[in-house]
Amino acid sequence: MEAVHRGGEGRGPTVLVSSVESDSHTWNLVYLQLVLEEHGCRVINLGACVPDDMLLREAVRHAPDLVVISSVNGHGATDGCRVVGRLRACVELDGVPVVIGGKLGTDGASHEGRLRDAGFDAVFEGDDAIERFVDLLAERWPGTAQVLAGAAW
Repeated sequence: MEAVHRGGEGRGPTVLVSSVESDSHTWNLVYLQLVLEEHGCRVINLGACVPDDMLLREAVRHAPDLVVISSVNGHGATDGCRVVGRLRACVELDGVPVVIGGKLGTDGASHEGRLRDAGFDAVFEGDDAIERFVDLLAERWPGTAQVLAGAAW
């Protein structure tokens, strides 16, 4: 994943944050927005229960540097596989990294392989998910501020 800044000069990356269509949780999205803003990112938070068509339309409209999908209802892997296929098929979003994290299944198994195969650049599950996500931000955009992340995704 080569870091390409698609936003304007003089500010941090633009990050689009969204849930999947079946997930009505918002606290995880607010937490991610705060983490990202503390890292100097411009955040577009689409909120909960985002239909695939809306996510695709808003991603094209905002041309983000990163798309972050978060789900805590246990259906993230299923919904994520569907939505990432739509994002990857969109020519306007070619090269935009897409990541997913949270509680992605209900069976206790890791879904990383399945989600990466579907098209996600990174998958964040487990107790160290936020720390690994912050590491990704620092790796891609070295100029972003550091923050101590102690809560769960």
